Order: sequence, then structure tokens, then C-alpha cells
Amino acid sequence: MIGIIGAMPEELTALLETLTDTSVQHHGPFTLHIGRLENQPVMLAQCGIGKVNAAALTQLMIIEGASKIIFTGVAGATRDDLNVGDIVVSSDALQHDLDVSALGYVAGEVPGESLAWQADAALQQAAHDAATTLSDVKTVSGRVVSGDQFIASTEKVRWLRDTFDASCAEMEGASVAQVCAKWRIPFVIIRSISDTADHNANINFREFTPLAANRAKQLVRGMLQKL
Repeated sequence: MIGIIGAMPEELTALLETLTDTSVQHHGPFTLHIGRLENQPVMLAQCGIGKVNAAALTQLMIIEGASKIIFTGVAGATRDDLNVGDIVVSSDALQHDLDVSALGYVAGEVPGESLAWQADAALQQAAHDAATTLSDVKTVSGRVVSGDQFIASTEKVRWLRDTFDASCAEMEGASVAQVCAKWRIPFVIIRSISDTADHNANINFREFTPLAANRAKQLVRGMLQKL
């Protein structure tokens, strides 16, 4: 079964509307929607914003039988060649706000673990194959960086790009990646650009989130057809 996670309602609503053979499971703060999407058995759920919420739901989905995890949603671009509506398929993910450098670790590195967690090659390929069916959408592979911060600073964008070679910044993906890596569960993060993470990020995010979320939804459905 494929687990599909989004942080906000806008990131899952369109997928839930097309779910068939549905049932609902309540587990504490989380509601799992079980069913079929593009003839694939799936479970969908909203985790809420931030790394802790995302990690908690990922753990629950794995316990409940998810054998693959797709995280879908929006993000701020940190690459100059990305615009609103473009899509980043994660090559890997790391936590940009984790800093144990005072003890000799690299910025973003979790002591005893990898600096970044690699997305599953087959899921990446399915995403890129699905992207060929979308018109007027640029899809790239790139590093997703996550932190419990909404990035709205040109200077911070430059730092994320220069320090981590980041393609986009968001608030959940790396925690999903970390949990999946511990359990050896294949994952990929699909992020559609809603803003450019600069001084206009707040305005752009609110205006373009529905468009970006719809682009991500289209790609996820296309992925499921390819798997």
C-alpha cells in the first residue's frame, strides 16, 4: 500500500475527491483515508505543518502497512530557474535548521546518520515519467531542505542554496525521509513551487498555493498510473 501525505488540506483535497472504495481510520490526531486511487491501494492523510507532525504521521503509516511513502505539497523555490507551478522531485532531503557544528558536525547533519536521505530511484523515475504528460510544467530533480521555518528572506534563500545546494525549502519532507530511511521504506517528495521564498513569499504563498497544489496532485496521480 502506498502512503500519501500532505501537510495542509489544500494539498490533499483533490486526491481525496477521487479516492474510491474508501474507509476511514482514526488514530489519535490523525485520520487515515484508505482506498484506491488510479487502481492503486493507498492511504492518504494530512499531517499538519512542521517536521514533528510529519514524522509522527509517517511512523503511523508505516505501522499501518504503507510500503512506500509519497509526500506531496508546495514549497518555496531556492533555485533561480524555478517559478510558481514548477515541480521539484526530491533527489534527497535534509534538515537545514539542524546544527551540531559546535561538536564538529556539518550543518544539517544528524549525528550518527547521513547528512541527507536519498529518495527512491523508482519513485523518482515514476514522477519524471508522469511529468511528461503535464503541459507547461517544468519538473526538475533536486534537494529538498526542510526546517521549522517559513522562509521569506532573499538572504536566507541564498544561504540555503550556497550551503546545501537546495532546490526548494519547506517544513516537512526531510523528517519523512529520515523516518522512511530508518525503516527502509522507499519514499519521494513531490513539491510544487508556490513562492520564491523571498520577501514576497507570504503574498505569493497565499495566492498561488491552490495552483501549485493542483499541479502536485496531477503529478501524484500520474505517478500512481506508472507504478
